[in-house]
Parts: sequence; C-alpha cells; structure tokens
Amino acid sequence: MFARLPLSALRTFEAAARLRSFKLAAQELHVTPTAVSHQIRTLEHHLGVALFQREARGVTLTAPGVRLLETVHGALLDIGQAMDALRPRPGTGVVTVTTTHSFAALWLVPRLGRFYQEHPGCEVRLDATERVVDLLQDASVDVAIRYGGNEPPGLLAPAALAESFGVYGTPAAVRAAAKARPTLISVQWRDSTLYEQGWRQWCAAAGLRWLDGRPSMRHYEEEHYALQAAIAGQGLVLASSVMVSDAVGAGLLKPFKPRIRVPGDRYTVLCAPGRERHPPARAFLAWIEREFAGARDGQPVGRPTR
Repeated sequence: MFARLPLSALRTFEAAARLRSFKLAAQELHVTPTAVSHQIRTLEHHLGVALFQREARGVTLTAPGVRLLETVHGALLDIGQAMDALRPRPGTGVVTVTTTHSFAALWLVPRLGRFYQEHPGCEVRLDATERVVDLLQDASVDVAIRYGGNEPPGLLAPAALAESFGVYGTPAAVRAAAKARPTLISVQWRDSTLYEQGWRQWCAAAGLRWLDGRPSMRHYEEEHYALQAAIAGQGLVLASSVMVSDAVGAGLLKPFKPRIRVPGDRYTVLCAPGRERHPPARAFLAWIEREFAGARDGQPVGRPTR
C-alpha cells in the first residue's frame, strides 16, 4: 500500500518547507544542499507540481507546497509520538508554552491551577520571553501566546482574547484623582509608544489635561511592575483589561472613569500545524480556549488559583 511513497523525499521536503531553506534543511538532516535539492526535484516530478518557488534569497512554498506541508508535518509528528510511546521510558506529558513575562505573571500562571486540576498528568513548561519563537523551526515549543493581531502564515490560531485600555488605581487613589491631578504610571517598552499614545487618547476622551505641562509620571519596563506600583498606591495606571482583571476582581484596583476606554490589540494562541495533535498540547489548547471564552463573556471559569 505504501510501497510507492517517497518517504525520504517527504522527510526532506518537510524540513525544507518548515525552515524555508534548502541550506538549513541540509544542516538539520546532515546532508548537502545539493542532496536536498535533488530530493525536492524528485518529489516534484513524482507529484507533477511545483512545491517551491526558487528565489534569489531562498525559497517560498507554492499553494500545493503549503497543503503538503500541513499534512506531512502532522503525519511525521504522529509517527514520532507513536515511537516515543513505545520506548521503555516514554517522555512525560509536557507542553511547552512561550509568552511574555507580563502575560505569564498576570494572567496565565494564576489560572494554571485549573488546568492541573483537569489534567494532573500534564506539566506546563513556561518559556517567558520577549523573543519571538519561530514555531515552525523550534520543535521544542508547542504553543505561543503572542500580543498583536498579525498572525504569521502557516500557523494555527485556535483562540484569541481582545483587550481595551482603561485607567485604574486603588480605591483611595481613585477618590483622590477626582480632586487633584494624580501621579500617572505607565509602561515604557523598548521602541514602543503604545502607552504614551494610549495615555493621550484616554485623557482626550476623558476631557482631562493631566498631560499638560510637566505631569508627574512614573515609567516601568514591564506591565506587572506598573500594576504592582498602582496596587501599592503610587498613582493611577493605564492598563490592559486582560492584565488588570485579577487585580480588579480582588478589589485591589478599580477603574477611574470606567466608561472611558482606549482600543487595544489582542492575545493570540498559536501552534504549528500538527502540534495540536500532541496530547498535552491538545489538552492545553482546549483549556485556554475555554478560559479565553470565559474572559470575553466576563464570566471567568472559576476563581484564579494561586
């Protein structure tokens, strides 16, 4: 039944398509780029279609190439997992998730207790980093949760959670801000004007001139630092509705002028095609999709566990 399948060529194609490079595929497979090119030509001749567009700076997949990659990558992943399960000492049920430090600290980690209650045999390994991990090249990472609306081609995006921005402070800070100009707390990422623009938009919508002259402003490099400063009563913070939700739910912070909101972006869950079949990854994806749905509806799936 499978006698005519060009398995060696398919494995070579998967590496070249995933890495978008014959040279990198050759390094991964420990062969020469010429050997990779020969295998790809053999496979294209076998199928009767072009799988790559050759360009001066590399290769890109054609439409048939994209379709074949989705199938072959998932099939090879299934085979690898089946072989792992047959070994005398199979691997543990680990799902590796990459996301930002702030999202991990303020949203994901407080909720992981619910995941472990549902899946006691699974372990979530967090890779908290601002570095964007290429899920098609780095097979050690199962799931990415990224900020922003641009979804890279070739990845699955099973869930997303939109945000908006508002101004928050302790109950005492909110009362004081109604009488006198407060100290403002903001986040200053490298090469980012998101919070600076957000403060200007919010103040304009609220009809307040807090930014005129020399406002009292404190900057932090991470969102969780800024929220902790606000919880400590240092001033009012411009914060994402996603990141601040637990602090508001616990009564540590409350919104100032809650009807004034500034549009934000969204957090998107991403994984490479086929990776969603990996049992720990499948369990995590189903769980976080429910968590995102509950957050969108304003009805959390229970209290965050700490």
